[in-house]
Amino acid sequence: MAEIKPLLDEYGVIHEANKILPDVLHKVKFLESLAELEDNQAHRTRTFPKTRLHKVEGIKQKIYRADINKMSGWRMHIQYIDSAIHLKDIIEGQLHDDVVRVIQSKKDQYS
Repeated sequence: MAEIKPLLDEYGVIHEANKILPDVLHKVKFLESLAELEDNQAHRTRTFPKTRLHKVEGIKQKIYRADINKMSGWRMHIQYIDSAIHLKDIIEGQLHDDVVRVIQSKKDQYS
C-alpha cells in the first residue's frame, strides 16, 4: 500500500478551488495535483512530473508552488510544517507571474 503524506487544508483551498476553477478539466487536474502531493514516494524521490513542485524564490518563508495546469497558469501554494503539507492558496492563471505580490498580500496565511 502506498504511503500517504498528510495534507491539511486549514484555509479551505479545496473548497475555494471547487468554486473558482473554470471547468471540470481544471478540477480533475487539481485532484491529480493533490494526489501527487500526497504521494510520499514522490517526496522521497523528489519527482513531481504533474505539479513541477518547486520553492518560491524571493520570499523568506519556505513556500512551494505546484502546478494545477501549466498551460492555463493555475497554481497552488503549499508549505511543509511538521512533516505535513499545508495547502495555503490557489492562484488564478492571470496572477501566477506576480507570485511575491500575491504572497505578500495574504501574508497572514503563510507561516
